[in-house]
Order: sequence, then C-alpha cells, then structure tokens
Amino acid sequence: MKKQNKKQSQNLLDLVPRQSKKYRFEVDGEGKVTVFVENKGFFNLVAQKLFKKPRFTQIHLEEFGSFIWQKIDGKRTVKEIADLLYENFGEKAEPLYPRISVYVKTLVNYGFVEFLAYE
Repeated sequence: MKKQNKKQSQNLLDLVPRQSKKYRFEVDGEGKVTVFVENKGFFNLVAQKLFKKPRFTQIHLEEFGSFIWQKIDGKRTVKEIADLLYENFGEKAEPLYPRISVYVKTLVNYGFVEFLAYE
C-alpha cells in the first residue's frame, strides 16, 4: 500500500493563499485589479528596443477575479474567500467551489499566488 503524499491529501479550500511579491498590482476606482508582469530576458529586451514592445504586460482581472485577488491576504483560506464571494455576488458566483478552485489554481500556475506552508 502506497503512502499518501501529504500534499495530495490537502483540501484546496483549507489552504491559505497569498499574493506573490514578484508582481505589482493596482486597483482602479471601480475595484478592478490590474497585475503588472515585467517582460524580462534578452529577447524581451530586443523586442522592447526594436519593436517598441512594453516593458510590462498588464493583466486585467474581471469582476470575480478582482474581488478574489483583493481577498487573498495570506490569512484567509480559499473557503473563507469563497464564502465572501458568495456573500457579495450571491447566485452569480455559482458554481462557487468549482469556480474558485479553478481560478485559484490558475493564479498559482501563473505564479501570481502561492500557498503558505501547510501545517
């Protein structure tokens, strides 16, 4: 019988996400979040110089994403954030847990968010 990896047995809803310090973000007057990703490396530098490509790529989060991003504070669990999302948007947030699970996993995959060490 295989030992189950501790990481595999974790419930995503119990994890505490925090925003990566690598990325700067701004919130506009309507509460929409823009995350700035610096385009680094030799080829990006060449593209910036020759083709006037921007140094930073702007990622504009939509309504739900902006709300979730602003609730990720390194203290709240994913479930607590999901509950706040439902309180704010009601039925529009459904299907709540599948939606927030995919969204948070996407943020983690892109390196925008990381989970605090699981105790």
